[in-house]
Amino acid sequence: MHVSELIAGLAAIALAAVLAGPLGRTHLVRRYRNGARLRDVLVASLAGLGFGATALAIVNPHLLIDAAALPTLLVLVLSAAVGLLLNGRIAPEPVPNPKRVLAIGAHPDDLELACGATLARLVDTGHEVHAVVLSNGSKGGDADTRPGEAERAAKFLGLASITVHGLPDTNFELVPNELIRTIENAIQAHDPHVILTHSNHDQHQDHQAVHAATLRAARQHHSILCFESPSATREFSPDIFIDVEDYTEVKVASVLTHRNQAGKPYMTPEVVRGITTFRGRQAKRTQAEGFEAVRLLITETGVL
Repeated sequence: MHVSELIAGLAAIALAAVLAGPLGRTHLVRRYRNGARLRDVLVASLAGLGFGATALAIVNPHLLIDAAALPTLLVLVLSAAVGLLLNGRIAPEPVPNPKRVLAIGAHPDDLELACGATLARLVDTGHEVHAVVLSNGSKGGDADTRPGEAERAAKFLGLASITVHGLPDTNFELVPNELIRTIENAIQAHDPHVILTHSNHDQHQDHQAVHAATLRAARQHHSILCFESPSATREFSPDIFIDVEDYTEVKVASVLTHRNQAGKPYMTPEVVRGITTFRGRQAKRTQAEGFEAVRLLITETGVL
């Protein structure tokens, strides 16, 4: 048995397993352009090389090959990966004066679908981003599963905090005062410079209710932007755009965190990419997310 091939094979298999797990998701998918594709290629290459080397060492122990061949291939694969990573790292310029941002969503997947790329970009440029989710999504999925998915997505994006509440899914209109009070408490707790919330131009009754409640809870606040949900109507007309070319695949990955919602048509990578591409064309960029401004104090445009 060729010990060097066996060691190289097992090392490649182990590395492939690490990259395929949470560590690879956090450090490749979140931090690099096209990180998901890069991870898939690396995992497939390393796994193939590893199993091939291991099988060769066990099945053909007397085969005469250069003992350094497979370790060399492993080094070449890793060197190519390092080269790609060095050229593909997402590294926006940090802002000189970081701000606090509060994102308010009705259901566990709303923020990722509507503005996941923007949230990731805000985090990477140094802002402190907090999230409030007002229901556990019990009508649209598993109430025991969905809050945990929202928390994992928030961690993946790098949010400073997320709080998932248990207001009655699809029936926010039954608890208007509690809805307003919950949002008021979040605003008081985080003292945000900018608030992101649902648009009134939306077919979902909970989204409309959150929009109205946010305007009441933030009636003295100077900067409120409304994001675009999959259920937004044709009347949704953004006047502020965030360039998210480097973050669309991060958004896709954050949406896919919500496995309980898999199978719904708006959860697919194709739909997510399509919306950012459409808004990107409007903004004269490759990809963008759009927002309607209720009002925005000019001194807070540094957040964007």
